[in-house]
Amino acid sequence: MKLSGRTALVTGSAKGLGRRTALELARLGCNVAINYVNSRAEAEELAEEIIGMGRHAIAVQGDIAYEEQAGRLVAATEERLGGIDILVNNAGPFIRERKLFADYRVSDIHYLMNGNLVGTMLLDHSVLPGMRARQWGRIIHFGFGHAAEARSWPHRAVYAAAKVGLVSFTKTLAEEEAFHGITVNMICPGDIRGSFKEKGIDDAQGIQDGESPRGRPGTGEDVARVIGFLCLPESDFVTGNAIEVSGGFDPIVRLAKAADTYRP
Repeated sequence: MKLSGRTALVTGSAKGLGRRTALELARLGCNVAINYVNSRAEAEELAEEIIGMGRHAIAVQGDIAYEEQAGRLVAATEERLGGIDILVNNAGPFIRERKLFADYRVSDIHYLMNGNLVGTMLLDHSVLPGMRARQWGRIIHFGFGHAAEARSWPHRAVYAAAKVGLVSFTKTLAEEEAFHGITVNMICPGDIRGSFKEKGIDDAQGIQDGESPRGRPGTGEDVARVIGFLCLPESDFVTGNAIEVSGGFDPIVRLAKAADTYRP
């Protein structure tokens, strides 16, 4: 196992893509800190599953949109599992209600920006000293399909702005930290829905998805396998990238065609 003995912190990992990522890193040999906000039972259940794989695992509560909680999350992981070698920034608030920017509350704007950009930057800042000391580290950010193109995304103005800003930060941090053996990349998942976020590729075989150019639904394994590859020691030459894992699906173009939905 090429990541045996490494410690990974995966934010927002009690459910969904984060859960599948945590399992993939455990499969590769990592000890894993499972982070949750409200899903304590699911987080503790996942930690037990990873312990059953012969790894160490803990479940730690914390909302990364709040600086003090993010700090506690890092401190608890380092105290109980050791220095953080791999940080997967999966967590990020998302308001499902579609609405114009003018209709957002100021508090929503701050929460979305803190949870999707500022909180991620602060977590990265917290783990960099240890990674530099060990001359090894892997940082993964989460974006959305075609985030690197900085296109408009009606009804998702704040979330999109935060993630597009994160693209630039990903590329900058990758250049700054490459000399220290630290890679920084972004994963840009497509429209992976519902229970498929935790399913494997085999589970999607034979299931038709008419909106996907690939023809099948995307799964959590599709995303987790790419993250696992990026975390391998041999992947140290892959850094500063925003990698699409979408099966060719482009949700923004589809939504933009419905422009009359946001015209007064």
